[in-house]
This record gives sequence, structure tokens and C-alpha cells, in this order.
Amino acid sequence: MLDAGHTEETLLEVNNIEVIYNHVILVLKGVSLTVPKGGITALLGGNGAGKTTTLKAISGLLHSERGEVTKGTIKYRGNDLSGSNPSDLVKSGVIQVMEGRHCFEHLTVEENLMTGAYTRRDGRGAIDADLDLVYTYFPRLKERRKSQAGYTSGGEQQMVAIGRALMSRPETILLDEPSMGLAPQLVEEIFTIVKNLNEQEGVSFLLAEQSTNVALRFAHYGYILESGRVVMDGPADELRENPDVKEFYLGVSEEGRKSFRDVRSYRRRKRWLS
Repeated sequence: MLDAGHTEETLLEVNNIEVIYNHVILVLKGVSLTVPKGGITALLGGNGAGKTTTLKAISGLLHSERGEVTKGTIKYRGNDLSGSNPSDLVKSGVIQVMEGRHCFEHLTVEENLMTGAYTRRDGRGAIDADLDLVYTYFPRLKERRKSQAGYTSGGEQQMVAIGRALMSRPETILLDEPSMGLAPQLVEEIFTIVKNLNEQEGVSFLLAEQSTNVALRFAHYGYILESGRVVMDGPADELRENPDVKEFYLGVSEEGRKSFRDVRSYRRRKRWLS
């Protein structure tokens, strides 16, 4: 794996991209963001804000859904990713963990993990060492390694998906909605593992997440998307204290917790969209 440690070196740079589906549906409208080496960067916003589309634009998975980047650039370590396919990107050190905990249900947990090493050419010894490392971070998977993945819990399947990505020896992981459908205790466990992988193995993360509260506790920097646009960004601790973010994403205002009825004035009052 990679050496731990944080630097300001930029790994991923997304500059003013637009994404269109089926040649007509404009989904992303001038999205820009950067992911520094050794950082956890959060991509926040509600359902349909454009978070998943942004990750798929980076990872090259748009084409399978009749989507394309029509403007802007995406660069990794200064190299233009336009035209790259997902397997090329994996070899470059970038891999996406898709939402929905995609596993090969009829394979065992360990067989699923081993599929993540298919691009590697560094020998069985190195692969086995990384498998042991995955089991160090996910001891529950070691206990279930001979079980069919389809019979494991939602939390265990999310661990399998992240562990499988780690087996490719990534420098950067694009993590899509890791909290989806999981109990709060499991969400906390998954994010703690992400934090440990970042700090101890030096893996950089760009994670898309609807749960703003938990994401901003673990991330270093955040971008908030609304209707395909970045409407706010900043260090995670500053976003957590921002009154608009508190009110519209964390459900708390200076008067206390907001009720759903108060949300009808949401768009009118958002200062950063005016």
C-alpha cells in the first residue's frame, strides 16, 4: 500500500465539466473540484444532485449509461482522462466503489475480494499480503470469508466492496454512498475504516454521500452539489459551522432543529444561490 501522510499535491482535478445523457439531458453544469493526495474529500447533496454522475464521469463509467462529458476536463496526476476506460483508470490507481454494494452474490467473500486483484502482475505473494491487510481492517470479512457474498449482511457487503477495491492497490478510491441502507452504527464503522485507511495506508478518497453530518465529521474538505452545480465548498469543519449548511443539510438552525414544514422556504432563503 501507500505511505501514509498528507501533502497538498493535487491528484485529481475536475475542471468545469458538463455531462449530458442521451444527447439531451444536461445533468452536470460546470462542476469543478480537486482531490489532494492523502485527503478525504466529500461530495455532498441530496438525491439527484449529481454526485454519482460526477464519480462516473471521473471513472469512465458514463458510457455504459449513454452519458458523456461534453465540456471541461478531468485530469489525474496531470494526465487527461478523456477517453480512458475504467480498467485503464484502475491501472493508474483510481477505482470506484459503486453505490448499492455490488458483489458477485454466488462467489464467496474471499473470491469477491480476489477479483479486485485481476489487473495486478506483482505475484501471488504480494496479493496474499494485501488480502491479509484487508482482513486486518475488516476482521468480520475474515470470519465470513468462505460464505457466499449474497448471504452476508448489507454492512458486510459494503465491506466486501471496499475491500475488493483495496485489492487493486489503489491510490484513490471513489466511494459512492457508503452509508446507503445501513444502520447508524454500521455507518460509523465504515467511515472509521475509511479514516484509518486514509491515515495509515495513505489512500485518498472522493466520497459521494447524502448523510452530510457523518461525511463532514470524517472528511477534510467538502463540495455541496445542487441540481448539477457546486453551490458551496470549503474545509469540512467550516462547512459544519456554516449556518446555511446547518439549516438545510444538518437540520439545525440558530432557533433549533427545523421541521419539515419549514423547508418550503428553502430555495428562497439559500443565500449562496441568490
